[in-house]
Order: sequence, then C-alpha cells, then structure tokens
Amino acid sequence: MKTNDTFETPIYICEEELLENNLKILDYVQKESGAKIILALKGFAMYSTFNLVAKYLQGCTASGLYEARLAREEFCKFNKKAEVHTYSPAFKENEIQEIAKISDHIVFNSPNQLKKFIRKVKENNNKIHISLRVNPEVSSSPVDIYNPCGLYSRLGTTLQNIDEEAMKELDGLNFHALCEQNVDALEEVLENFEKNFSKYFKNLKYINFGGGHHITKKGYNIEKLIWIIKEFKRKYNNIDIYLEPGEAVGWEVGYLVSSVLDTFENGMNIAILDTSAEAHMPDTLAMPYRAEVRGAAKSGEKKYTYRLGGNTCLAGDIMGDYSFDTPLKVGDKIIFEDQIHYTFVKNTTFNGIKLPSLAIRRKNGEVELIKGFGYEEYKSRLS
Repeated sequence: MKTNDTFETPIYICEEELLENNLKILDYVQKESGAKIILALKGFAMYSTFNLVAKYLQGCTASGLYEARLAREEFCKFNKKAEVHTYSPAFKENEIQEIAKISDHIVFNSPNQLKKFIRKVKENNNKIHISLRVNPEVSSSPVDIYNPCGLYSRLGTTLQNIDEEAMKELDGLNFHALCEQNVDALEEVLENFEKNFSKYFKNLKYINFGGGHHITKKGYNIEKLIWIIKEFKRKYNNIDIYLEPGEAVGWEVGYLVSSVLDTFENGMNIAILDTSAEAHMPDTLAMPYRAEVRGAAKSGEKKYTYRLGGNTCLAGDIMGDYSFDTPLKVGDKIIFEDQIHYTFVKNTTFNGIKLPSLAIRRKNGEVELIKGFGYEEYKSRLS
C-alpha cells in the first residue's frame, strides 16, 4: 500500500469513488420509487464527505441533540433543503428546546414523551413535523442485540400501547425493524405494520420505513424495493416514504490499515497489531462477525496462520485467525476491509489506545489525511 506508507497507523481510509457509487444506487432508488432517503448518522458520520453525500441524499436522521447539531451544521450547509429528523428513545427536558429549533422532524418513542413535550416543541418550531415510532412486533433481525422488535423491546410503541389522543397530533409514523437485510424482510415487516397501524394512515403526511435496508450490498433486490415502495404509495394516497440507511451508505467504501507490532508463538502464531477490535472495530465483537483481511484467508487455508490480536489488555481483543502466504513480520500492514460504517462512530479510547486517523482516497488516487488523534482526545474525555 504505497500511498499509505507515509501515514501513521492505525488509519481509516474512505474511498471517495466507492462512496459515490453507493450514493448513486440510493439515488436511483429515490428517483424510481419516489421515496426520500436520508443518512442515518449513527452508522456513518464522516462529515468531511458531506459535500458529496448531500448531492444525493435528502438529509440526515439523528439519534439525539449532538447528531442533530452535526446534521444542521455540516450537512445542511451543502444542501439548503436538507431535512433533519431527530429521534431518541427518550428526550431530556434540558435538550428538547434546542432539538426542536434545529430539527425539521421530531420522532417520539412513546405517547408519554409525545404528550410531555409536544407543546414545548411546537412553541420553539411551529413548522416541525411530529412523528411516533411504532413497533410492528415482527422482525427477522439476525442478532438479538440489533433486533428493535424483540421481546420486551424499549424501541417503539406497540399497538397495545397506542394512545388515541396522541395519534391525532401526528404527521407521520416511523418503524425500524431491519438489520443488514434484504427486501423480503421488509415485505414481512410491512405486512404486520399495515395490519396493526393502517387505520391511522389517513391523515398522515409520511411514513418512515427506518434503516437496516442493505440496498448497496451485492445481490440486494433493488427493483423489488422500488416496486414495494411504489405500491405502498399507490395504496395510501401517494403518502411520502422515507428510508434512513446508515450502513448502506458506508458499505464497503473503505478499510482500516494497521501495523504488526510483534509476533510470537503460544500454541499457535500470534500477531499483535496497533489497532483493537474492542476499541476500533466494536461490531466484530458485538455482532459478532469476522472482518475480511486483504490478502488473507481462513485459518489453515494458506501456509502461515496467525491469531490477530489488538493492543489492549482485554483478553478477548481478538480479530480472529487468518492465514497468509508468507510469515508476518514487524511493520507489515494488515488491512481490514469494509471498516467505515459503525466503526469510528463507536470508537473508544479504552486503555488509552490511540484513535485511528481518518483519511479519504480521492478519485485521482491520492490519499488525503483529514484528521489525526492524540493524547488530548483521550484526556478530554476524563477528569
């Protein structure tokens, strides 16, 4: 990786061309279906790319005050018509006023929160759209930790807990039930969503189908998604539809480069890297999933197998077992593929480990260092 040799590792590198390819796919869905697609900042918040993202997407969905501020400050300056949608499982009294002022849509998680804050929200923004997140109680999410419709879920209001008076205040309904899934999963969710909540659609301006749509993954049935959206709009008086993907925006648009710090043997070959699954690739442990390593294969498939470990004291800070054509040596670069979504938005400074730098590979092939991190980022989070 000649262009990376001048940069200290660890470093995330987002490829501008690949990002734009994803955005073009999402834009195609918008144009063909009539839906509006907004960026879920919880999955991808690299605001140095917002000049590009804002050319294609209609705005951002935020999970609270700080994401809403980022959307308003960094996304909307590139798209003056961009929308900011803000949802939280529970809004705080001392934040709701500012959230209302900078949001175009506010999404409440429960009728209790809606009734508590709606007057204050409208006093601070009389043009804001009011929505309620509902729970369709159907999901085929592959992992419980990412299943918003699981048993005893705290996310969204079930039909049993609907407040009829609160429903009269709504401009829209939101649901989010998917996680890295194809359109068949959406079809299943929509069936139950309509069965439970279609009686409330008549006076609504929009419905938000949430995120988790793996639109940019190879093999996703894009044409079926477009058909489903168009049919839904036809069925319900051309109601506006929103999708809010995060992962689909950042899917396979970049990688994390690390360096080998040490190698040794303890029943098998072990390599210690200057990155961390726990601190820098948290979903590999939480999901869990196996990150692909460029040029490597599964254990035993190539001549030299190593367990790749992070540089923290957590015993389980392990990326996995990978095999290589040649022995690893100190200074070798290890490149973890597809590490732009749900990575640096979740990074920690556990053990005081250095946060990876952020860079963009421009379309001309040059890698531009956007931001580096050091001791101050660690210290500023402590007291």
